[in-house]
Amino acid sequence: MKQFSPHPVSDDRTGAGNTAAVLEVSDLTVEFPTRNGTLTAIDGVSMRIEPGEILGVVGESGAGKSITGLAVLGLLEAPGRIAGGQIHVGGRRIDTLSEEELTKIRGCEMGAIFQDPLTALNPLFSIGAQLIETIRLHTDLSKDGARERALKLLREVGIPAPEERLRQYPHQFSGGMRQRVVIALALAAEPDLIIADEPTTALDVSIQAQITTLLRRLCKEYNTGIMLVTHDMGVIAETADRVAVMYSGRVVETGRVDDVIHNAQHPYTKGLMAAIPSLHERVGTLTQIDGAMPRLNARPEGCAFNPRCHSAGPRCNREVPRIVAAGRSRAACFLHAGGTS
Repeated sequence: MKQFSPHPVSDDRTGAGNTAAVLEVSDLTVEFPTRNGTLTAIDGVSMRIEPGEILGVVGESGAGKSITGLAVLGLLEAPGRIAGGQIHVGGRRIDTLSEEELTKIRGCEMGAIFQDPLTALNPLFSIGAQLIETIRLHTDLSKDGARERALKLLREVGIPAPEERLRQYPHQFSGGMRQRVVIALALAAEPDLIIADEPTTALDVSIQAQITTLLRRLCKEYNTGIMLVTHDMGVIAETADRVAVMYSGRVVETGRVDDVIHNAQHPYTKGLMAAIPSLHERVGTLTQIDGAMPRLNARPEGCAFNPRCHSAGPRCNREVPRIVAAGRSRAACFLHAGGTS
């Protein structure tokens, strides 16, 4: 296991902080050309992750969370393309690299954990064969050394009797145990960055808690930066250090988790928090955000949230707000930039 000295966590501004970020995304734009025009799925997104830090990326379905993660990994499906901005991993720009160069980086400098572990595991090969192959692909270890590394990884992710489990196949594992194997695969080459896309969604609540606890522990032990993509603010609250709230392809609020959860500054974030039921009081109806996320080909002028926002004013219908300081966080809202008029 790599040993590192602790690093200070930066503020929320891209480029801030005194250490080399494991991930720095600047003004990222992702487009999907179609016969009826070009759709912009990601519009000017910026974010930064320090070593040993978990950034939670949260929002409704269609907000652009997963597309952002796929763009970082270089796994956008055609005709999707990065149309603007830059992506740096460990200080190296990667959005201009060829597929061959990206393949060398994926698994070595970047790992991935996806929602359904069965899509990441080959049912025809044993867990051991898949782990050992991945380790040997990205390291100089011999077959015996790779096997020892595989056993160590299985122990670290909490799989009992790893010698026996190494010989078993994915269908012989429960959903939670399969996800632990996928985490082990992601850690095989001790990457600096892991993209975890909805890693707990398909699991029951008790297993979710185990997986999020495991991710947090391994993040600190390996000093790995993690982008945790989820729609669940509860998972963010339990796991992440900072959070980026996305809406319609843009980051609308970002800050330390406690600051955003307890003192949200953007109307959308406030709506998300208000929709979470309280354990301490009984209510007849739950709060909801009226309306729905706009389609990519029907994004409104100005702030994309304005049709659903109770605080919207004339300026919100004309201009796209920049992300600015808002309390202890940062928010893309005219309430923090001279009002809505």
